[in-house]
Amino acid sequence: MEGLFTLAFVAQVLRITVPYALAALGGTLSERAGVIALALEGMLLGGAFTTTIAAYATGSVALGALAGVAGGTLVAALYGLIALRFAADQVVASIATNMLLFGLTPFLSELAFGSSASSPPIPGLGPEVLLEPLFWVALALVIAVAWMVRRTAFGLRLRAVGDHPDAAESVGIPVMRVRWLAVLMSGGLAGLGGAWLALSAAGFTDEMSGGRGYIALAAIIMGKWRPSAAVFACLFFGFAEALQLNLQATAGGGVPRELVQMLPYVLTIVALAGFIGRSRPPGALGRPR
Repeated sequence: MEGLFTLAFVAQVLRITVPYALAALGGTLSERAGVIALALEGMLLGGAFTTTIAAYATGSVALGALAGVAGGTLVAALYGLIALRFAADQVVASIATNMLLFGLTPFLSELAFGSSASSPPIPGLGPEVLLEPLFWVALALVIAVAWMVRRTAFGLRLRAVGDHPDAAESVGIPVMRVRWLAVLMSGGLAGLGGAWLALSAAGFTDEMSGGRGYIALAAIIMGKWRPSAAVFACLFFGFAEALQLNLQATAGGGVPRELVQMLPYVLTIVALAGFIGRSRPPGALGRPR
């Protein structure tokens, strides 16, 4: 246990938190506009895969990250087409999008790299998280998104569309345009989170999103659909995952490994049990026009 609660542990928590936080930021934008963000898992996975392709082809971390944003946005566009253009049930559309990405990425990985399970190594992030420009980009995005939602005209329109779309439309706000923008921005942010995953691992592995999109959605609920509060909830989940990894390395006394691996998910359930009844979602969340 001597490895816990040190500067190295704090750095590990920050490294783990970044993809959760970026996905949660994107999901907050989508849900504040009234569009359910269950497809974050697929957006993370799409971002991770396109990052790997670009970084492998170019040898550039920066171009890989930009490709991750593009990949996440593309997945979001697909989800928006199903959920907004064709007004499908958003829960069903989200699950279908995630399932598509879980099947499509290993298929494309087989075509690109000759293996459906993993890619060759790519340029990755260094061991010092605070020295990575991408970390500071993520931090700047946290501040920018929180400011945008609370302090700008677009943020006011976003909240109006998510709570009272009919009233918003009556005063000239283009409801569908705002929702499309929110969904596409959510894809770009989640795609950048996927880029962080791929660059941290220096490659792509099958299903590497690992449920982070769903945990990011839990953080959104815990944060009561406020970007900054959702990011703080992500810090909690990052702490839980870092604690789990350290306990796996140090636990003795016959503690089953499987019980330790369950820790982040158990804490998610406990946290939601305390918050879900106290949070009020946007009034039109999941409701098609």
